Amino acid sequence: MTAFIHRISKGSAQAQAVGGGVLPSGPVLGEPVLENQAHAVDGANFLLSMVEARWNTTNGNGGRIESGYKKTRELERIQRQINKLESIEGQDEDTRQQIQELNARVQTLRDQVSPHTVAWEKTELARHPQRPYTLDYIERIFTDWSEIHGDRGFGDDPAIVCGMARINGTNVMVIGHQKARDTKQKVYRNFGMPNPEGYRKALRVMKIAEKFGRPLITLVDTPGAYPGLGAEERGQAEAIARNLREMARLKVPIITTITGEGGSGGALAIAVADRVLMMENAVYSVISPEGCAAIRWNDSSKKELAAQAMRTTATDLRELGCIDDTVPEPAGGAHSDHDAAAALLSAALEKHLAELNKIPIPQLVESRYQKFRHMAQFFEEVELAGKSV
Repeated sequence: MTAFIHRISKGSAQAQAVGGGVLPSGPVLGEPVLENQAHAVDGANFLLSMVEARWNTTNGNGGRIESGYKKTRELERIQRQINKLESIEGQDEDTRQQIQELNARVQTLRDQVSPHTVAWEKTELARHPQRPYTLDYIERIFTDWSEIHGDRGFGDDPAIVCGMARINGTNVMVIGHQKARDTKQKVYRNFGMPNPEGYRKALRVMKIAEKFGRPLITLVDTPGAYPGLGAEERGQAEAIARNLREMARLKVPIITTITGEGGSGGALAIAVADRVLMMENAVYSVISPEGCAAIRWNDSSKKELAAQAMRTTATDLRELGCIDDTVPEPAGGAHSDHDAAAALLSAALEKHLAELNKIPIPQLVESRYQKFRHMAQFFEEVELAGKSV
């Protein structure tokens, strides 16, 4: 329920409309005045009670928890009103006590928002239909784009786009998953889920990059490799495995950016890179939160909890050493400003490309191999017969 507060002119009957109901007379909470402190405190208390009731209802019945960002903004609005109440001079002890209680209740609600709803919010932002896709970034970051089609074996796969381009004057090869926004294009792009011919097309372009000494840039945004019968018959697993092997020893610099969803092997098949970057609101995982929740708790509605437990965000993965850098996004997310998002990504790509170009190829390949070999290794010490092993 959204709260709307309307101020009525002084001297007339005052009312505050909250949702569909009416709160007894009082000034607008954003503009408290001395003679109406009690009304302002009561108004903030009423709004906070409504928020608490709604959150308890949605969270308690297993229903969908609201967007973490939406909740945070709602609390920020109430907090601003409370802060204005605190700034008023001449408050009595009872008013100060009520304001302290309001602050404590806001903090309690804040604790409910973090951390699992924030992790799920990142997943929702990564899947946002207006988020820029590979061709959107290519249009804004690269010049002289020339697309390459087909795997020279079975056919073309529109779910992966590949081609030659330039970035800041440097010749590169670009590979990326491509989603779509309208129904016709979604079907054409297979919802961003590649078939084996897509990965084999990508491998073909990797080999062209190696032959001509061009750095390789890949953009990842897929829920996963397509699991259909035809894809399995044509060797989906083999195509992914071959890409992993070939990328590990490709003799050119490789930079991968997770721009949206990084779904399991379908993402990793073009993501074995010297530098793995993630957009601020992207996610990278071996399974979707819904799938994890269904397996772990037999209840896909616990996807918010699963998203947090899986540690799929850029912050988590950087701490785990699975990625190398985080690319910031415009306020509100990359979907809110494609040009700004592309400019931020372009700066990150140019920075890392300049660093990689200074490293000898044999050293680059060896460090890439070691990087992935030592990823996600955990050791525990146990004591046997008085000796630590």
